[in-house]
Amino acid sequence: MRRLHILTTIALAVCLAGGARLARADDPDHVDTDYKHASQKALEAWKDLKFGLRIHWGVYSIWADGPESWPLTRHPLDWQGQYAQLYKTWNPTQFDPDEWADMMARDGIKFFVITTKHHDGFSMYDTHTTVKKRFVYSGPGAGKMEDCDLRYSIMETPYGRDVLREIIDAANKRAIKPGLYFSHIDWYDADFRMDQWNPNRDKSYTPQSDPAAWKRFVARHREQIREILTNYGKISEVSLDMNFPDFAWPDVKETIKMARKLQPDCLFRNRGIGAYGDYHTPENWIPDSPRSKESPLPWQVIHTLGRYMSYDPDGSAYKSGEWIVSNLVDIVAKGGLFMVGIGPDGEGKFHPKAIEALDYAGNWLRVNGAAIYSTRPWAYWKEGDDLRYTRTKDDKTVYAISLKWPGSTLHLKSVRPRNGSQITMLGVRQPLTWHWDSTGLTIDIPTKLQTPKNRPCKQAWAFRIAAQPAGPISPEISSK
Repeated sequence: MRRLHILTTIALAVCLAGGARLARADDPDHVDTDYKHASQKALEAWKDLKFGLRIHWGVYSIWADGPESWPLTRHPLDWQGQYAQLYKTWNPTQFDPDEWADMMARDGIKFFVITTKHHDGFSMYDTHTTVKKRFVYSGPGAGKMEDCDLRYSIMETPYGRDVLREIIDAANKRAIKPGLYFSHIDWYDADFRMDQWNPNRDKSYTPQSDPAAWKRFVARHREQIREILTNYGKISEVSLDMNFPDFAWPDVKETIKMARKLQPDCLFRNRGIGAYGDYHTPENWIPDSPRSKESPLPWQVIHTLGRYMSYDPDGSAYKSGEWIVSNLVDIVAKGGLFMVGIGPDGEGKFHPKAIEALDYAGNWLRVNGAAIYSTRPWAYWKEGDDLRYTRTKDDKTVYAISLKWPGSTLHLKSVRPRNGSQITMLGVRQPLTWHWDSTGLTIDIPTKLQTPKNRPCKQAWAFRIAAQPAGPISPEISSK
């Protein structure tokens, strides 16, 4: 559903609320009438994708010293200076875009989001923008700013290739939808020195305190968003990240309006743009129901597979393929999308444990994908702790997914089959016998399948049911 966050303007109510903010033209909670969100058609196509991959890759992958570029906030200037020089040695010669795309296709991944620029300011694509002011990290001028004329991008590394273009091209050949991550904030470009997380923040910096720097900031921020939405074809989503102080909003608003005109049906994450966003991303947590108050927008969960969104060298930290499948089933039953967060190392290779887990999920999806892709929540999205439901968009078929092996029979209270229809377990050709009475639906599980090696998958067994509309219990019916 589309959320256009419209605030009331009744002055008395605002005063009684203790100073609640009015809806203003310069407020990100107010959407101007000339701004349009992505279309309902684009939103529905996005909801069909279900399973994606979040790839964080940058110079921080060389040291793998923690989550992405966040270690910059806990180290002194001299360490920051060493980090700022990493790009001069970066040469990820093991990067193979076709290998990445083949892995995604093999494992049922329908879309991905990859870093264009993280908070450190390093651009993972061929940007033509340049940094004009940067910080001095050592020597007598440490902490001050100096002139600069550097793109600070992968094109200035020994590698010198636009990895963004290569992976998007490889993914498009396999019908995998490309998405882009872009951090508003930039800790290398001193013209961006106003965000609260900036290790060299200037609290006095405003459009009025340094008009020339502010003009450069607005122009470069806007131009980089224009570049990524212009130079790489159709983009499914842009995962914007972080935000600027309130006084930057008028300029950011014009930037997002420009972005919408460039790609009208690209979905924008709501971070830093408020109600102008199309979707929300719970990170490392899962909403408790399809109608969670914490996720009023359409949503996709982003969850790390290891400890970080970026490369984690500790193989013991990676979650299993079973974890991916159980969470995918739960999230899709609630109407969300699931994006697993991993990153390659400094050479361009994913950890073997990450590949192992994704391959497991891909094997499960080859059997059970019909219960996941292009589905929507059923009237009853769960039954007890171990049953989840999805449905086809035409409402004719319901999938009951049993997270635990049901034994000799599966009993369901929340779905009623059509009289005489077939019920099947995905991956098993033979229709199953079933019976409906006043206690609900009972499905008989063949004796052969009680032996684990004869089952179509190792967990989360899906049953296809030609269902009647949700409603009160009907008279007895059966498969005969």
